[in-house]
Amino acid sequence: MMISPHNDKAQHTHISSFRSSPSLNLGLILVIPSVVLLVLVSTLVPHPSTFSPLSSPWKWRYGGHWYSSIFNGSSTDSPFMEAETDELAPNMSFSDALIDKDVDNVTSTTRVVKRSSKLEMLEAYMARARSSIKEAARVRNLTSIHQDPDYVPHGPIYRNANAFHRSYLEMEKLFKIYVYQEGEPPMFHNGPCKSIYSSEGRFIHEVEKGKFYTTQDPDEALVYFLPFSVAMLVRYLYESESLKTDAIGRIVIDYIHVISGKYPYWNRSLGADHFMLSCHDWGPLASSYVPHLFNKSIRVLCNANTSEGFTPAKDASFPEINLLKGEADIGGLPPSRRSILAFFAGHLHGYIRYLLLNEWKDKNDPDVQVYDQLPKGVSYMSKLKNSRFCLCPSGYEVASPRIVEAIYAECVPVLISDGYVAPFSDVLNWNSFSVQITVKDIPNIKRILMGISHRQYLRMQRRVKQVQRHFVVNPTPKRYDVFHMINHSIWLRRLNVHIQDFGVP
Repeated sequence: MMISPHNDKAQHTHISSFRSSPSLNLGLILVIPSVVLLVLVSTLVPHPSTFSPLSSPWKWRYGGHWYSSIFNGSSTDSPFMEAETDELAPNMSFSDALIDKDVDNVTSTTRVVKRSSKLEMLEAYMARARSSIKEAARVRNLTSIHQDPDYVPHGPIYRNANAFHRSYLEMEKLFKIYVYQEGEPPMFHNGPCKSIYSSEGRFIHEVEKGKFYTTQDPDEALVYFLPFSVAMLVRYLYESESLKTDAIGRIVIDYIHVISGKYPYWNRSLGADHFMLSCHDWGPLASSYVPHLFNKSIRVLCNANTSEGFTPAKDASFPEINLLKGEADIGGLPPSRRSILAFFAGHLHGYIRYLLLNEWKDKNDPDVQVYDQLPKGVSYMSKLKNSRFCLCPSGYEVASPRIVEAIYAECVPVLISDGYVAPFSDVLNWNSFSVQITVKDIPNIKRILMGISHRQYLRMQRRVKQVQRHFVVNPTPKRYDVFHMINHSIWLRRLNVHIQDFGVP
């Protein structure tokens, strides 16, 4: 009750009534100090979430191979499965959600409003997405139980069809990319679309169009794209006469310095929610100039070589696709008309190919046909379409466009490599539709492939045809095609990162 200094009568009446009740006086004497103490404690002691164990007001956390165990159907918990989601009401939107908390005062009730940042909202949604995917992983059916008008993942080509489908649907709802506008073509916001590096250029061009996943508001983004093309950097900056590559490293370093000085997003996560993408053999080289900058960021690479620092838990492998004519040739002969057991044609390019050519090129074996150069008048594509198994050895680098060429030709790919992480292998079960042969078993290729029964081959070939949709490059991306699968791989890595803002006003 407020007392006016100009109302003596009211004041006198109030004081008289106060003095006339000893029991009330005693009650107030006991209650008021307790209430005052409670208010002081709640006012002066910060909320636990404002404490940071780091000197920086930002904290990032990295969670290892969570996605792999999820898509294998394991119930293994991830550190990020424990993220709290009670700060966000089920129907609350991203924009300026309010969290209300009632605090009792001595004389009145005051509503204290805490405004959560968009980052907190995003992380709360991500926590629920992780929980949803984890729950979906408990379903071990070969067919997803979720409805979808376009495609329902099914069969053994997936590690866990239901978990993948749930994750894909969550991605479509939540995933947002902010593309930094800094940088000029041709080395930024541009890439080759009709070459062996077309995977790199096609992705950059689709993201730049802004039709899928992108946002103009960086505060709404889950990830941030560094839009330089390594293939274009090499084309314009590599000094072939002196073999110097320093200029490539300098421009990457300068770009990171520019965006980290202009925007808060790189510094708040140490780059953990940023990604670069490269299909050039020198993709890892571009980031190796600044390992202290890229050791937390997501690298999306064709050259996914674990012996060269590729880390499957945070880096993503995507397919090398050679589109010299700008479009793919898809399809092949039915299994009953494929007369060649195994086929390869390619120049000497790295030690694995040397071993393969040295072992099989001059054997003139009608079952295992290996060439360094095809005879005049023989079509490379016709050989692929007429073969049951297509040999896909690594060259100087582990990635090879022959893997996707085999899938397009509906030929079971035979991967021969050391340290290669196959594309989308956190979702796809490559053992169900491909053969993987170690380098030391190159002399045993025919024996290994002849040991696969005809019935098993037919199953694998059907699965190759099924998995095609995930490797197809469409003029306008379609759901579940290679463009969306690349984004899904990035989405999975972002799920493994939890960023907390301790400086919410």
